[in-house]
Amino acid sequence: MNLAPIILFVYNRPEHTKKTVDALRLNNLASESLLFIFSDGNKNENDIKAVEEVRNYIATISGFKDVKITLRKKNLGLADSVISGVTEVIEKSGKAIILEDDIVTSPYFLKFTNEALDFYEKDKIIYSISGYNFPIKIPKSYQHQIYVSPRPSSWGWATWKDRWEKVDWIISDYDQFISNKKEIKKFNLGGDDLTRMLKKQMSGKINSWAIRWTYAHYKGKGYCLFPIKSFAKNIGADRSGVHTRKTNKFNVNVYEEENRDFLWENPEVDEEVLKNFQKFFSKKNPFKRIRDLIP
Repeated sequence: MNLAPIILFVYNRPEHTKKTVDALRLNNLASESLLFIFSDGNKNENDIKAVEEVRNYIATISGFKDVKITLRKKNLGLADSVISGVTEVIEKSGKAIILEDDIVTSPYFLKFTNEALDFYEKDKIIYSISGYNFPIKIPKSYQHQIYVSPRPSSWGWATWKDRWEKVDWIISDYDQFISNKKEIKKFNLGGDDLTRMLKKQMSGKINSWAIRWTYAHYKGKGYCLFPIKSFAKNIGADRSGVHTRKTNKFNVNVYEEENRDFLWENPEVDEEVLKNFQKFFSKKNPFKRIRDLIP
């Protein structure tokens, strides 16, 4: 198996970064994998010490086939850092596995993502692979190890060069999209919050690579493949990050049981799973749902 390189984005959280790397190193395929680390520059003087602490730590990382570190002189912010970093690596490798500094993985995370990248490479409907699974309700009758959703995850994920290149980062057709209620409903199949986030992105209230990546899935009629049992979890929902707030909504148990072979198959959209997925992200307030339909 031709292993995908791992890309890790770090900033100013040394303890989170250490936990992320320690867990990643426990993966059986870690020693055979290339690790690319992108360290963003400090945004202000208050971050200088923490950024330096992170950089001192990443300089000592071992346990991988090779570690290549890029130290940004300026602060790009998470969105531009991810877009430029993933593009740089994936241009040469054709595929990549991506982590941020607050994602703790199972020992089988690299096995899952690498095998999925190999199996679904030619299945163009699959745009991305997620190692994390949201704590949605899975029907007892659902017997598969995986499912698909039109909404991707950014918490330990993987993709291919040709899918990544499909992203229109400026969302050039936004005006046409936002005036079409039918298309808005299609986009919101991944959750009623998606259009709200896209509106904020286009108005400059947020700068998110992830919502634009999600929009690319919608435009290409693509899906993200999820495991039923999560191989990653986010430990950054503790207000320690620039873009995080404290919440327990996304807590999951990471799969760490005895290793097993994955049963890969061509996934079909399961309406009940998709309904539960959408419900997980949907607001109970009907006025917010109506507001999404207003350009």
